[in-house]
Amino acid sequence: MNNHEIDYKLYGDDMQFVEVELDPQETVVAEAGSLMMMDDSIVMETIFGDGSSNSGGGFMGKLMGAGKRLLTGESLFMTTFTNNGTGKKHVSFAAPYPGKIIPLDLSEYNGKIICQKDAFLAAAKGVSVGIELQRKLGTGFFGGEGFIMQKLEGDGMAFVHAGGTIIEKTLSAGETLRVDTGCLVAMTQDVDYNIEMVKGVKTALFGGEGLFFATLRGPGKVWIQSLPFSRLASRVFAAAPQTPGGSQDEGSIAGGLFNMLGGK
Repeated sequence: MNNHEIDYKLYGDDMQFVEVELDPQETVVAEAGSLMMMDDSIVMETIFGDGSSNSGGGFMGKLMGAGKRLLTGESLFMTTFTNNGTGKKHVSFAAPYPGKIIPLDLSEYNGKIICQKDAFLAAAKGVSVGIELQRKLGTGFFGGEGFIMQKLEGDGMAFVHAGGTIIEKTLSAGETLRVDTGCLVAMTQDVDYNIEMVKGVKTALFGGEGLFFATLRGPGKVWIQSLPFSRLASRVFAAAPQTPGGSQDEGSIAGGLFNMLGGK
């Protein structure tokens, strides 16, 4: 076991957080800004990259690891939380938007999971958070996640987050699953990931599902989300007031009452 062996507990349903239990001198690594709360005696430190042993080579090795994180749209820095006390201590990390937290024991998946670039939440120290380049041009240009996805490597626990409800599916050899390009959360390294164009001009132009969808071919395991954050954000933006005065539907009633009461 190269990674720190941590225990955890999930709380909540649609707005989850994960509580990690640390023995003395155990460390967990998390995305900057994901901390919810922590016990006394836990020391927080900001580091370059993910702090894994794979990012060796001194300062330049750490700088390269941090630079790779920039390609996935993440920060240069991550935060470590170490139990410097004498007993068990707890630190909790919250999901950034409604959805589920998926605990993944990397030792059960041959030490590697590929996930969407903003899915990583936290992991035991020693888990390497890197980039996975899509080698196929079609997947890179039209896959919804671009050429770059995240890869989590190691033999410890990692926690990823996704929107809505999560379904875990096991694909047998040759079995194919077609999904919306934004709904793929994670997959094991053996799954063949490709992009197909929607058949039929009418379906492509007026179907409302986009021109492409992802094809996942087994063997392997995949995790699918029901509500990609991009879909949630687009609906919120569409419903947001487009004028400084606010929404006409809501403001008309409130404004009328205000005028009736003598407001100006």
